[in-house]
Amino acid sequence: MDAQHELRVAVIVVAAGSGERLGQGQPKAQATLGAEPLLAHALRGVLAARVGQLVCVVVPRGDTELRAVCAGIDPEIITVDGGSTRSDSVGNALAVLPEGMDAVLVHDAARPLTPEEVFHRVRNALDAGAKAVIPALAVVDTIKRAQPAADPGIAPEQVHSTPQREELRAVQTPQGFDLATLRTAHEAATMFDDAQAAAITDDAMLVESRGVSVFLVRGSELSLKITTPTDLLIAEALLEGPAAPRWVEG
Repeated sequence: MDAQHELRVAVIVVAAGSGERLGQGQPKAQATLGAEPLLAHALRGVLAARVGQLVCVVVPRGDTELRAVCAGIDPEIITVDGGSTRSDSVGNALAVLPEGMDAVLVHDAARPLTPEEVFHRVRNALDAGAKAVIPALAVVDTIKRAQPAADPGIAPEQVHSTPQREELRAVQTPQGFDLATLRTAHEAATMFDDAQAAAITDDAMLVESRGVSVFLVRGSELSLKITTPTDLLIAEALLEGPAAPRWVEG
């Protein structure tokens, strides 16, 4: 990127998840953390980081409550309906971004406490010329690949192999991309069958499939993803503890 040209960055916040595993009978981004929905925390973190010129939030189709959350935080936030898959939802947001954007950060509303510095590291890598960059942490647990058990009377699965832990990383958001690169990857994904589409769990996978180098920057322990009731309890403890502000780097 020319040093005289500052990247114009859009931030997409994906808040269209159903939240079935959270078990609250409502979209996940509506779940309360402290006194506010997860989405409110996530958006305040995005806005505090000041890494983009605009924010677009993907909400469940027909939702009004999350749209009201967005309007209450910043009336200039764009909202768009989600799709049947995460990839569809991001694609819907990409379709409404205005002309003139150079790059995009894709963030999950389910990571409501992501510190500012994580956003900055991703943005800095884009500024340095990365086409794709994701925050990640080293995996501390031993990970096993599983396969169906030879004797299911003992247990349903058995170990297939053990990957080297030193090579493994747990991926977080926001994930940053050159906008044209991500759009091309999403256009290619429209040709995927249902099984292929369901296997895509983040935008980096789409870009990797196009042979684009995806760079890694350091994530944060505070950037946990809210998926289960236990995750929500941990986030509540973080919010009330000494590291309560999401702007304190973890």
